[in-house]
Amino acid sequence: MNPIDELRAARPAHLGDRPVDERTRAAELSYAMSGPRQAGRRRKVVRPVWGLGLAGAAAAVTAVVVVMAGNGAAPTPRAPDGGGAIATATGAPDGSGSTANPDGTAAPRVTLSAREVLLAAAEKADRQDERTGDYWHTATVSRTLLTVAEGGYRMVMQNRNEMWTPSATGGEQWSRNQSLGARPATEEDRKAWEAAGSPAKVEVAVPGKQGSPTLGKRGALVADTAPGKVRTSHSPLVDGDKVFWLGRNVTMKELRGLPSDPDDLKKWLLRSYEGHDTESSSTPMASDVWLFKVSAGLITDMPVTPQVRGAAFRMLAELDTVKVVENVTDAEGRQGTAVSIEERVKGGAVLEDRLIFDESTGRALAGENVVVRPGGLQAGLEPGEVFHSTAMLEAGWTDEKP
Repeated sequence: MNPIDELRAARPAHLGDRPVDERTRAAELSYAMSGPRQAGRRRKVVRPVWGLGLAGAAAAVTAVVVVMAGNGAAPTPRAPDGGGAIATATGAPDGSGSTANPDGTAAPRVTLSAREVLLAAAEKADRQDERTGDYWHTATVSRTLLTVAEGGYRMVMQNRNEMWTPSATGGEQWSRNQSLGARPATEEDRKAWEAAGSPAKVEVAVPGKQGSPTLGKRGALVADTAPGKVRTSHSPLVDGDKVFWLGRNVTMKELRGLPSDPDDLKKWLLRSYEGHDTESSSTPMASDVWLFKVSAGLITDMPVTPQVRGAAFRMLAELDTVKVVENVTDAEGRQGTAVSIEERVKGGAVLEDRLIFDESTGRALAGENVVVRPGGLQAGLEPGEVFHSTAMLEAGWTDEKP
């Protein structure tokens, strides 16, 4: 299997197989190869909008740093109902581990469980505005952290992706993609890049891959540091009506008709679960991880009703393996709360799959893969570093196509 086929076969759970220009494919190759490959079979899949990876992104406008600890700079945590700030035990100016009430007494830290956070998000999701249009439009920016083959410094490969998915059957799906250019991940990496002559093109290593026309002589992707051309394309829907992958290829009618009861939604989704990874029948995967990966795309950018999005939050709230990571800053600099689950990937690595959302609105902000245990493609990274992220900039209905 050549590298492009591996990319196509190994896209995240909610991604599919729609035309993407070769530069975008090359830039996303590293993320695709972090998960299991499809072995011995091919299925017909459609490319949805989360382009998560957790779905299928927007430019790093002023900063390129995506090598970050799991927790970013912390905003004041909000109460579950979006009201007043929650007192935290770490906020006292004197470092005593408590904040002060108006009467001067110490206020203990309020810690919410994953279930409480998700149920609060479900309440907010239920209240989101709902309308329809001719196209479901999303815009995302994906970022992947890779190491330069010569020099050892790290670069962030960035891509902006937009999708327009028709609400009517028989229509065409439009996409617009642009490589935003590779950037040094940190100030230290920038100095190393400048010491190397600030090359306009760099080869970023893909561990375990041999040389090829796509990957170069040493099994490396050749990445431009300058932004690429904006490329717009369109193609008919698969079978004339399939628009997204949600455990299987689904139509717009099926998405709009998903059950709004969390138990019924779980049953609906699990009809497509066969005990293995979303892409490879040879890679076992627990049902909780599978549900999390599939549901992340549903919550983030699929054109479901607000009630179904709320049901997905409630469904995840019942999973014992899901946990909360508070005060997370995504690659766009936005602060929110993340729910996460751990996933073992090829090469012995363990990643924490995160869904970051705004607690005050219940709207998804981004998906991230954070290194828990390095290995395989993540062998050179440190625990807590973000290997891949997809930031959601826009998700909503429009009557305009590109």
